Amino acid sequence: MAISDADVLHVARLARLRLDQDEVGRMREQLSTILGHVQELSKLDLGVVAPTAHALDVSNSVRPDASRPSWPRDEVLREAPDPADGGFRVPPTA
Repeated sequence: MAISDADVLHVARLARLRLDQDEVGRMREQLSTILGHVQELSKLDLGVVAPTAHALDVSNSVRPDASRPSWPRDEVLREAPDPADGGFRVPPTA
């Protein structure tokens, strides 16, 4: 599928990319190739293929949410570069 330089420049503008003329030509060829592959894929009969959210059969493996004691405040603040009033001192932002 062929696309024009104007199409490439439009997509580049949407992506906030600045392309010189050589890059426009190269991107036009590469995007045309990609769209050609997509066009070939759209010709496939996928009626018997079940929809999937992921190519592999994965399951979430997360640890149980269990409470545990916090680190002692004095120990944590001992490593802080500039503790103040029982907490971390954060420099003001401009």
